[in-house]
Amino acid sequence: MMYRLIFLLLVSQLAITNQKNQTKNQKAVPPNVIILFCDDMGYGDMGNTGHPTIRTPHLDRLAMDGVRLSNFYSASPACTASRYALLTGRYPIRSGFSWVLYPKSVRGIHAREVTIAEMLKEKGYATACYGKWHLGSTQEAYLPLQNGFDEYLGLPYSNDMIPPQWPDIPLMEGNDTLELNPDQTLLTKMYTERALDFINRHQEGPFFLYMPYAMPHVPLHPGEDFAGKSLRGAYGDVIEEIDWSVGQIRSQLEKQGLAENTLLVFTSDNGPWIIKNELGGSSGLFRDGKGSTWEGGMRVPGLVYWKGKTPEAAVLTQATSTIDLLPTIAAITGANRADSILLDGKDISDLLFQQQATTQMDRPYFYYGLNNQLFAVRQGPWKMHIKTYSQTGVRYFEKDPPLLFNVEVDPSEKYELSQKYPEKVQEMLELIDQHLTRLAANPGQYWPAAN
Repeated sequence: MMYRLIFLLLVSQLAITNQKNQTKNQKAVPPNVIILFCDDMGYGDMGNTGHPTIRTPHLDRLAMDGVRLSNFYSASPACTASRYALLTGRYPIRSGFSWVLYPKSVRGIHAREVTIAEMLKEKGYATACYGKWHLGSTQEAYLPLQNGFDEYLGLPYSNDMIPPQWPDIPLMEGNDTLELNPDQTLLTKMYTERALDFINRHQEGPFFLYMPYAMPHVPLHPGEDFAGKSLRGAYGDVIEEIDWSVGQIRSQLEKQGLAENTLLVFTSDNGPWIIKNELGGSSGLFRDGKGSTWEGGMRVPGLVYWKGKTPEAAVLTQATSTIDLLPTIAAITGANRADSILLDGKDISDLLFQQQATTQMDRPYFYYGLNNQLFAVRQGPWKMHIKTYSQTGVRYFEKDPPLLFNVEVDPSEKYELSQKYPEKVQEMLELIDQHLTRLAANPGQYWPAAN
């Protein structure tokens, strides 16, 4: 009887200790944040958006377990400006980058800009970037470690900026060069392994992991385990390797019990490089691709998952953007820095977690194209182009009267409606005028526009 009593007391004490430990572990640990950011992946390149031959089981599962944003936009149809916008929550016109930075470009992200990493670092987050940076490389001040990241491994710019046209491309770790002209077939696996190690080392949290993959930007370099495996060819190979990477990261989160306290976002920097033909991707039913402000150039994959927080298999049709990520992350982590930054993005946490569209969801969204010029505006179902640019067909023109489309009824932008709805054209022109007036009054710009 005595032994039984002692046993029961020990079990009871153990249960109390475990409960205290669980309470302590759950207490005030801000959520981890992971952003997986592809390079030139099209809206139509996943199984869950209709691709018939590219196998993306992990991305498809992510869409089923969480939220798919069907009207999710990059803030630019080009690499550098889109990365700036994602990390700062600001339209690319504020960056001073007119399009894309090159290896010898003298500019980079300004010291006064506040990135997601800098904002979260102030909250005690461990931060890491593994992948393509492309926000300046000629001075150390422009690199990730000087812009909020504790760790960096990757290429400082696009994987096609290589000899003989450009200097040797460095694979960097921190501020140092590990090697020149690395074997790019190893990149996706290398970044993934670093990410898994980072998650393991910081499982007590909180952490911010930013993974801007080098792929599927041309040239395509699938890893050995994926080369020649996809029915879609080399492009499908690299997408399927990225899908594997997503699966590895989710598996690590589950294994370490972190999925319930981690926001995971998957998206792309812009639409597919369609002029590369079979080496480029698919924008699905959307018009055009990378480089353009037609839907195919800027409407990108958008998947968001937080176990137990995001609804399952939700498809949200409200227009949202990568510029909304910083203010949303600020809201869910309790970061205060965003209050003092001139932001263009909005907190969309109510939409993501409760499927409640707030009044700010009605805000107009502005499309910036070549040389930071405003090309188009969207509000609700309406989208109006005052300028267009394409790498296919007619490259650039200004349109008077503007081109008007209802992109809910006509997502492919085939049926022009300006003559039928002249009052809507006028209303949209006034939105542009108001936006440009606000910009002129408070540009929030630290560099003059130049590369």
